[in-house]
This record gives sequence, structure tokens and C-alpha cells, in this order.
Amino acid sequence: MTMTFINLPVRDLTTAAEFYRAIGFTSDQSEPDGDSMVLTISDTTRLVLHLRSGFERFTGVATPDTETSREVIVGLSAQSRGQVDELVDQAAVAGGESLGPGMANGPMYMRGFRDLDGHQWSFLHLDG
Repeated sequence: MTMTFINLPVRDLTTAAEFYRAIGFTSDQSEPDGDSMVLTISDTTRLVLHLRSGFERFTGVATPDTETSREVIVGLSAQSRGQVDELVDQAAVAGGESLGPGMANGPMYMRGFRDLDGHQWSFLHLDG
């Protein structure tokens, strides 16, 4: 089985974990243990949050400023167009920034948001 691990730098592990829990990610950890924390997105996908200083030690380079650059756009699938909208709305209620209304392109429907640390995410649904 292939596992995917998405690693992101954050300013505050507890606040970031609360945000991601609000949009449905789960964790066995109630509180961060050290510089990192793992949350479950699905059976095969994990989100690993790192304090910025730990992320920089791990990568050996400075963390990009999400106000002026994007290091990645994380895209996750959803079960329906309605779930796409629901997830982005939950992210906005939890303090994230909705990037506007959904966009349809043929069988694909997508909508994005930025998390509390400015990382860009999108949820998408493919009909068919």
C-alpha cells in the first residue's frame, strides 16, 4: 500500500491542529509532542505539521513566506460537489480564507482555500 505524507510548516501546532480537525482531519494526539504532529486525512494520507523551526532544520532551507509565494497547492478529492463546498465552508468558518466560488471545468468541480498559515488547498470532485 502506498502512503502519502504531506509535510507543512506552521506557526502554532495546537492552533493548526484545531483548524484541520474542524474540517474533518483526525489525530490520535490530543496535544503536540515536540516540533511535529500527525493528522489523518484518509487511510492512505497523513498531514504532518511541523513548527517552522523544525521544518527548516528538516529541509535545510528557510520556510517560504506564504504572503508572497506558494510552495505547493494541496488538492484532495471529495465525494460530491456539495462536499467540496461544505469542506471549504468549514475551512472558512474555522478561520481559513475561501478563494471564492467553485469552478467547473467539464466533469471537474473545484474550490480552494488557504489555511491559517497561508498554505493553499483545493477540494475537487470528478463526475463519473
